[in-house]
Amino acid sequence: MSPSTPPTPQIRTDLAGLPGFTTRRVEVDEGVRLDVATAGSGTPVVLLHGFPQTGLMWRHVAADLAADHTVVIPDLRGYGASDKPEEAGPDVYSKRTMARDVVRLAAALGHDRFALAGHDRGALVAFRAAMDHPEAVSRVALLDVLPTLDMWESLRGTTAAVGFHLYLMAQPPGLPERMIADSADAFFGFFLDAWTKDPTALPDDVRASYLAASAAAVPSIVADYRASAGVDVEHDTADRDSGRTITVPVTVLQQDWGALLGYDAEALWRNWAPDLRHRTVSCGHFMAEEDPALITSEIRALFGR
Repeated sequence: MSPSTPPTPQIRTDLAGLPGFTTRRVEVDEGVRLDVATAGSGTPVVLLHGFPQTGLMWRHVAADLAADHTVVIPDLRGYGASDKPEEAGPDVYSKRTMARDVVRLAAALGHDRFALAGHDRGALVAFRAAMDHPEAVSRVALLDVLPTLDMWESLRGTTAAVGFHLYLMAQPPGLPERMIADSADAFFGFFLDAWTKDPTALPDDVRASYLAASAAAVPSIVADYRASAGVDVEHDTADRDSGRTITVPVTVLQQDWGALLGYDAEALWRNWAPDLRHRTVSCGHFMAEEDPALITSEIRALFGR
């Protein structure tokens, strides 16, 4: 399939503080269009959001980067204003498929090679894009995540309770969707509260936007997580067994989860990314909103490597 010509963009209204960004919908797969906001000019960088969020999470970082870069902010397949195809097999929401979406999106916007930054779920998509598409991804920043395979191997014993949502959404279709949909605000709000060290980083209107977007996307969000307990592990395992690594510069910023769960995050990442800068941060999980100056600085430094 060939991505369609983007329609005439309109000013995006759901990215607070980004009046200069325009939005459009771009077809990246048969029947699947991503909602994407763009601004600026210069070397392109694509920013991928995490859970339970949308591209709105990049509002501070994006406004700064747009001064000298072309900034592209999509809502991932299954999230926000992007299309949410029905889960009809494990590949619909595999990180391999979602990474292909991003590469096709960038190409449709005229960017055959681009930098990539991802947070949380978006970081897993960015990881897979860098693995599968080194010809397109020039460098990658990954925020507060482990590769899927290492994540599962690091969760052991009672400390694994911190990742209870991973196990819930790994279950077969039906029960997790019903359970989450019946208490969507409480479920998604739990993570927005528990993972934030600075609550003022998520003002009421932004929090409400995340909750509404997530409640409207329960089946596709669960499908995304379900893929990470199945097909994504298969893809990571095949790469690790064959010795494949990311061949471009990588920056990883993380909270010190290894101290709690008993792993060496930098060592795990270096197995995948020989050209690695790893930094432990003091802010909470939603670091692009809690410390946007740090994240912007690290992304700019990545361009210099």
